Amino acid sequence: MKVFPRWFLVALFLLFPMALSSCTHLGMNRYKAEGDETLPGLKEPVTVVRDEKGMAYIYAQNEEDAMIAYGFTVAQDRLFQMELTRLFATGRISEMIGEKGEATDTRMRTIGFHRHAKRHAAILEPGTKNLMQKYLDGVNFFIQSHSGEYPLEFKLAGIKPKPWDIADSMAVFYLMSWDSAANIQTEIITQMLAEKVGLEKAREIFPLNIHPEDESAGKASIPLPASELAALGFASDKKLLAFLEDRSLQMGSNNWVTGPRLSSGGKPIVSNDPHLDARTLPGPWYPCGLITPEFRWVGVGIPGIPAMVVGRNEHIAVGVTNAYGDAQDLYVETIDPKNPGRYLEGEQSLLFEVITEKLAIKDKNAAGGMGEKEIKIRLTRRGPVISGVLSGFKTERVVTLRWAPFETMGPYIGADRIMMARSAEDIRQALSRFDIMMLNFVFADRDGNIGWIASGKLPIRSQGDGTVPYVVKDGKDNWASWIPFDKNPQLRNPPKGWLGTCNHYTVSRDYPFYYSSYVAPSYRYRRLIQLMEQPGRKSTEDHWQFQRDPMNLMAREISPIMAEALLASQDTKELGEILSQWDYLDLMDRAAPTIFQAVYREFALLVFQDELGGDLAAAMLKVYYFWQERLQRMVMEGNSPWFDNILTKDNQETRDYLFRQGALKAKEKLSSIFGPDPREWKWGKVHTLEFVSPIRREGFGKGLLGKGPHPFQGSGETLHRATFAFLDPFKVVSSASLRMVADLNDDDKVLAVLPGGVAGRFFHPHAKDQIGAFLSGEKMHWWFSDKAIQENKKTSLSLKPR
Repeated sequence: MKVFPRWFLVALFLLFPMALSSCTHLGMNRYKAEGDETLPGLKEPVTVVRDEKGMAYIYAQNEEDAMIAYGFTVAQDRLFQMELTRLFATGRISEMIGEKGEATDTRMRTIGFHRHAKRHAAILEPGTKNLMQKYLDGVNFFIQSHSGEYPLEFKLAGIKPKPWDIADSMAVFYLMSWDSAANIQTEIITQMLAEKVGLEKAREIFPLNIHPEDESAGKASIPLPASELAALGFASDKKLLAFLEDRSLQMGSNNWVTGPRLSSGGKPIVSNDPHLDARTLPGPWYPCGLITPEFRWVGVGIPGIPAMVVGRNEHIAVGVTNAYGDAQDLYVETIDPKNPGRYLEGEQSLLFEVITEKLAIKDKNAAGGMGEKEIKIRLTRRGPVISGVLSGFKTERVVTLRWAPFETMGPYIGADRIMMARSAEDIRQALSRFDIMMLNFVFADRDGNIGWIASGKLPIRSQGDGTVPYVVKDGKDNWASWIPFDKNPQLRNPPKGWLGTCNHYTVSRDYPFYYSSYVAPSYRYRRLIQLMEQPGRKSTEDHWQFQRDPMNLMAREISPIMAEALLASQDTKELGEILSQWDYLDLMDRAAPTIFQAVYREFALLVFQDELGGDLAAAMLKVYYFWQERLQRMVMEGNSPWFDNILTKDNQETRDYLFRQGALKAKEKLSSIFGPDPREWKWGKVHTLEFVSPIRREGFGKGLLGKGPHPFQGSGETLHRATFAFLDPFKVVSSASLRMVADLNDDDKVLAVLPGGVAGRFFHPHAKDQIGAFLSGEKMHWWFSDKAIQENKKTSLSLKPR
């Protein structure tokens, strides 16, 4: 292996950005934004105006032309991002990264996003199919006729874009939906807990879900005979455990709306900040304006999906959060001991359906640079087998996966009609057909109506609950029927004058159906209640500041107890003093947030590791929604048997003892990095947000193509969301992927900022130009009126029919 001298490596490091920058200035990573362009399929000319952020406003004479131009414009800015998303959704990421992607591709093929997307594409009604195809026509024209304008990223990644079809878009849609339905994590963890400590003991730490406005605890799972779940061996099955890692988007969010009585301008204001892993530039959302004689829409969508569901038009405004409706179930199924190619439903033996698929795997040693591997996917009547063979019983078992959107597909999408809605009732009608995804839609119209509806279609389970896997004993379907749309969680024009959701448990005590056992703790929504109950009308400025609110209500409950425990020992007294003086704001210049989070993290490990073991405790604790409310209740009550360490027979540990032990561990770790003075352990030093390139997430060139790390306020418990991975503190992994405040009294603009930019291209001036404003809170805008768009116009491209 040739060893290069140090001066050569330094020169390469210095010249690499200059070379790429030169390529950029020569046009190799730009696209045509001015002048004239021919776009086949158009009926009339279209004008694409771009503003100071590079955001496109598409002026078309009809909806079909608008969709063609929309697809073309998205491809200009985000073609590489679209290709990566499609590769992931369709189980083809190995074509780019080689054998490292094989397990992921196998998992994606097993779930079957693309397999079912092809089924769905075939049954779409003509109008929906036509508009989707128009969007893809625009995308495909760019792919087929503008290879000289491809993003440089394609060359560096060694791949080429291929034309899109409707099934590709539907596969991306299903991928987005999968990440909004996370109950599979709960089922895997509850099963592992039951195996480790027994079902009754495990139930003591099952999720506690609270509706803050009626203090209704989430419905507990129905007890099942311990013998049926005791020894399946989930914890040793690598295929199952991989599903605990497969949350690529980490979806959360806040949204709320104030009605006319509480809005400063007399018309509703809608606020939304969807929480995703937005570290990968340019960010998940693509902002765009579509303007035709029939409608005017400004908002954001996911590249590859021909619809936008966050934004506003002349009549309505909409924001979304994840509702976490439980659309996933795991089934424990028995292999026929007489024939491993069959499975049992009671006494009946049924043949596994077997699907064969081929993976293409990048391999420089293979012919054509691409190897091939054949995989076989087995399916029962409920869904695909996602585990290995589990041998904990006399008969061998497997685990299958069932997901509602694959069984509720219909001829309409629903989401594509939101842009054209003229009233709150129109939105409701559109969402009645939006079965593919479980989201909380908060919306308003200019007449002053406000509303919230949870979308999606969920099963009514015969066992009542989906918190633990279901053991198949016969051929009877435990999904007895479906929750009717008008029974989905929803509310219209409440007397309090506002509505909001923060991924929390939204169903009331008297809700007749099981909805979910995987939802966010109540802290963010409780804080929203406090802010909304402050006297006076709320302005757009108020909404903007609420999105950046750093008050930690979990800390306000737990920190005083923690501080008192730490003050009782000389070794931890200084930490206790800092906590006792804290105002519970997770601000960058405070040491208290660092101490609180570090100590509480160590405390949680001490509570659970002795009973569960290190691996299972870690698997549970990294899923915050599973345990945060439960552990807080244990802390507040003060005397849980889980505080005692079962490995120390002669001692009985208490809550306060564990706090002190956790503080000593945290003190040792933080001192080794930031020095011995705990007042210097500022939150902004440890809690940082770093933006990275999709093809250079680490190593040489990462900082050049990305940006950061940046000090970042907030936490997972604040409205200013900034979650860190439990097993890798304290770098932010999930935060606002967009901040939007849409005032229906302001016809010129919408307050909005992205943690990245419009263009998904290296060194493009609009790839990461919004990061500074996102971090500082500076206001940026989407322009809405013709006057505002023209005043902020920087370029104009005329698209003409062939």
